[in-house]
Formats: sequence, C-alpha cells, structure tokens
Amino acid sequence: MAGARAAGIGLAGAAGVAMALQARINGELAVRVGDGVTAAVISFGVGLALLAVIVPLVPTGRRGLPAVREALRAGTLRWWHCLGGVFGGFVVATQGLTVSTIGVAVFTVALVAGQSTSSLAVDRSGLGPGAPEPVTRARVAGAVLCVVAVVVAVADRLDAPATLGLAVLPLLAGAGIAWQQAVNGRVRAAGGSTWPATLVNFAVGTVALGIVFAVVVAVRGWPAGDLPPEPWLYAGGVLGVVLIAIAAAVVRFTGVLLLGLSAIAGQVAGALVLDLVVPADGRPQLNTYAGAALLLVAVAVTTLTRRAVPAGA
Repeated sequence: MAGARAAGIGLAGAAGVAMALQARINGELAVRVGDGVTAAVISFGVGLALLAVIVPLVPTGRRGLPAVREALRAGTLRWWHCLGGVFGGFVVATQGLTVSTIGVAVFTVALVAGQSTSSLAVDRSGLGPGAPEPVTRARVAGAVLCVVAVVVAVADRLDAPATLGLAVLPLLAGAGIAWQQAVNGRVRAAGGSTWPATLVNFAVGTVALGIVFAVVVAVRGWPAGDLPPEPWLYAGGVLGVVLIAIAAAVVRFTGVLLLGLSAIAGQVAGALVLDLVVPADGRPQLNTYAGAALLLVAVAVTTLTRRAVPAGA
C-alpha cells in the first residue's frame, strides 16, 4: 500500500506539470478563438473524440462501460457520481477565461487553494472510493496555508479589482476538482478501469459545456475569432485525458487531499517556468514566488505528518 501511495504521489506530480501546460494552451486557444467557453468546448471535444477511439479498443474499456451501467442499475453507483465532468468543464472554461489575463502562476495558486480546502471536506465525508480520512491539525494547517498563499500571490493585484476578481474563478474551480476526483474514483471502481471513468467524465463535461456554449451564442452571437491552424493549440484535450485518467487511477491510494496537494508541486513548477519563458501578463512578481513557496510548504505539512492527531483530540 505504501508503494502504491508513493507511486500515486509521483504520478500526481507529473499530472500537475501537465495541468499547468494545459492551462497555458487553453488560455491561448481562448484568445485565438475569441471566447473562453468556445475554447473549453474544443478542448473537451478533442478529449472525447480521442476516448471514443481508444476505449472500444482497450479490453478493460469494453468491459468497464457495461459494468458502470450495471452498477447504476444496482444502485451501488449513483447517477450523480457520473457528473464529475461538469466540474472538469468548469476548470477548462476558467483556463480560457482567466489565464491570458492573470497568468498561469496566479491561476494555479488560486486553483489549488480551492482544491485543497475543499478536499478536507470531501475526504472527511468518504465521498471518494477510499475510507473517510479524519480532519487532522496537519491537514487543516496545510489547507490554511494554501489560502494564505492565494492572498500573497495576488497581493500585487489588489489595486486592480477586475483582474483580481478573475482569480475567484479558478478558486471556485479548484473546489469543484476535489468533488470531481472523488466521484470519478467511484466510477473507476465500478468500471474496474480508468478508461470508463475518463470517458464518462469527458462525455458529461462536453454536454455541459455544449449547453453553456449554446446559451452564450444565443445571447452574444458567434465568437469573433477563427480556429487557429497550429495543432498544438488543440492538445489541451489530450492532456485532459491524461490528467483525468491519472486522478481516477490513484485517488483510491492517496485520498483526494493528498492527490491534489501532490499535484501542486508539479503545477507550481510548471506554471512558474511557463510564465517566465512565455509570460501571459508580465513575468511573475516576487509575491507570486512567495505564494508558490507557501503552497509547497502546505504540501510538506500535509503529507509528512499524515498520522497527526485529529484536530480537537
């Protein structure tokens, strides 16, 4: 079990790097097409199309989908366990709506702060496939440090309310990620493989985003931009498939909070490198680095003292 948990932490870190890259790609795609929701629909659509080809070809995928249907009929899997893709769609939409303005680093800090604080409640409730985990002093301290990290990271933007307000979107999206990871883990357990869970996630997310896109077009009209010719701008959906598959596979070993916080190191490192090499809104300021450092401290506090006495004990 310890080896599986260590492997899960390593995979989550790699997924974090991929998520930082996905945020930059989807943010740039949103700029090129002229709308964040449109970019999210494209990203999820690419992921869904890829899965529609892969899942029928993989034996565990072919067996997994009927198993999920049977679990739904038997009541061991509830219908709302299949709605994790709604929050996944929201995350991708916030990438397109905010990254080009606030940068990948601030986006990442806000996202993981929302994720880590929400994960406390999700792990305590036992919503995921693993056993409920107690609220310990270390876990609370880690979550509080994440919130402080957001405040520090956006400190240089306090005089720009409109820009600062955009950071609220990834904060809310991060809170949804914790729930998404938990219920996707349930679908993975029911299907016996990550493939059906990932396909269900992308199918639900694409439908949800399609509905939002239809409303946006009805209200504001068709996006002003054009589809860009560069293939790499459509890679966000491929990275999304990798991210969801990893999360669904390892959450039963790590729990939701440890999964999320283990990904932070990768996300923060990837985000800072991207904002240094290809700045979205100026290079990261000193406070952004300070916020990132606090997030890494939060990871250490939470993961190195997992057996701490429960809060209030």
